[in-house]
Amino acid sequence: SLVLVPPGNSVCTNCTDRDVQTDKCGRGIVYRSSDISKHLYVSSSLLLQGELESQGLPPCEGAVNLAGENLINPLRWWNESYKKDLFSSRVDTTKALSQAIAASSSPPHSWVLVSGVACYKPSLTAQYTEDSEWTPFDLLSRLVKEWEAAALLPENVAKTTKQVIIRPGAVLGRDGGAMKQMLLPFWLGLGGTLGSGRQPFPWIHVSDLAGIIVRALEPPADTPPSSSPQVFNGVAPALNTNYEFTKELGRVLRRPTILPVPGFVMNALLGSERAVILTQGQKVIPKRTLESGFQYNYPDLTSALKEIVN
Repeated sequence: SLVLVPPGNSVCTNCTDRDVQTDKCGRGIVYRSSDISKHLYVSSSLLLQGELESQGLPPCEGAVNLAGENLINPLRWWNESYKKDLFSSRVDTTKALSQAIAASSSPPHSWVLVSGVACYKPSLTAQYTEDSEWTPFDLLSRLVKEWEAAALLPENVAKTTKQVIIRPGAVLGRDGGAMKQMLLPFWLGLGGTLGSGRQPFPWIHVSDLAGIIVRALEPPADTPPSSSPQVFNGVAPALNTNYEFTKELGRVLRRPTILPVPGFVMNALLGSERAVILTQGQKVIPKRTLESGFQYNYPDLTSALKEIVN
């Protein structure tokens, strides 16, 4: 059986941290795990959509959607074309997968969408758990709303397929994500806080995010599963600010962090709608993730950053 995982970040390869070994196959990479008895098939989002349209959903135990255009792509200007790609690469791919699951004669027992914490309104004081109610308030929160709505399965399918939504913060890992763009300037001693530095910085180590996904792929304990998606905040339990992250990364690298980047510079470089990801933030609590019994390998910044840079 297969678990479909369109690539788009380094989470796939970090399944190896959870006793998953890789084999090459004709169309991609199959991740085989003896302890969870699952196979992960890696395909590009474009190939995936073409396969789904022509062949339908292959027999699988679970499906995961990680696909999406890089939101902080320094090589792309913030314009309408880029915004369209951000929506289509997430919403359309998710809709294609959910429709294929609904049309399958043997749907998977688990369907996992990895979205984001941009649904929560930035605040220096408010704290958000999975139970927090929210409504769209800007472009990125509208993106999350449409993204998660596209994943919903019809009620008759939801009776047999568990639906899970994981909302990660900034994903930290040595092979990609946020760290890939930050390490060089910090190594050169050019790192510094972004904006005021007081904004919350929700984050998670890529290995822990992979672990939450693997846990979400387990067969549903309830029969039938809930008709509504289970939501898990994919963030570390530590609450940190951008200032704390900056200083800790500088300390681990043994480099100074004395060159702050003002908010107006970030707005000019990235566009104000996109820069809010870095200049503002949310205090996100992984309440349900912790209650599920998940054990973090890297619950604090020091352990996470040491693993990444050493």
